[in-house]
Amino acid sequence: MKNHLSEGLLAAALLFGCAAAQADPVTFTANLSGAAEAPPNASPATGSVTVVFDIATHYFSIATSFSGLQGNSAAAHIHCCTASPGAGTAGVATMLPTFTGFPASVTDGNYSAVFDTSLASFWNASFINNNGGTTAGAEAALLAAMGAGTSYFNLHSSEYPGGEIRGFLAPVPEPRQAVLLLAGLPLLLLRRRRAPGA
Repeated sequence: MKNHLSEGLLAAALLFGCAAAQADPVTFTANLSGAAEAPPNASPATGSVTVVFDIATHYFSIATSFSGLQGNSAAAHIHCCTASPGAGTAGVATMLPTFTGFPASVTDGNYSAVFDTSLASFWNASFINNNGGTTAGAEAALLAAMGAGTSYFNLHSSEYPGGEIRGFLAPVPEPRQAVLLLAGLPLLLLRRRRAPGA
């Protein structure tokens, strides 16, 4: 009986944690390099990107900085979805040919913008079509891919038209999520301790 009670409490804690996590914006980051390209290149350029995505409000902010490009910046967008986390290539998910207002023909720069992901103009039309034909389908697919490490930010240049630097987006754990997960840990330990043969 007590095992069933602790399992129920654990399930409730985990469900509460998941529900709370889905109701909030999720932050993703990546470090950008030529070594992360496919195939890797010798560019010494570096950069970083931070994305904040709130699927409930269709809020999408992106902030990136880069320096040392060997060619002039030509385009930047998010690709989705590779077959394996942190590896491979995929088509462009976001607007073409580049994010609106992204700095062109520079080797160093910064960029930040906020977009509404409920608008078709945010997306590559092919990505919408491949994900149910709706912006909601595209949102769900991109959010899942960023969480799974199968989506990347790519910065293309005149020297490397296929991409000079890129980085796979990874979620940044929120303090509240970590607290909720840690709160469930005693329940897991209790369950394991009381399990037969443990």
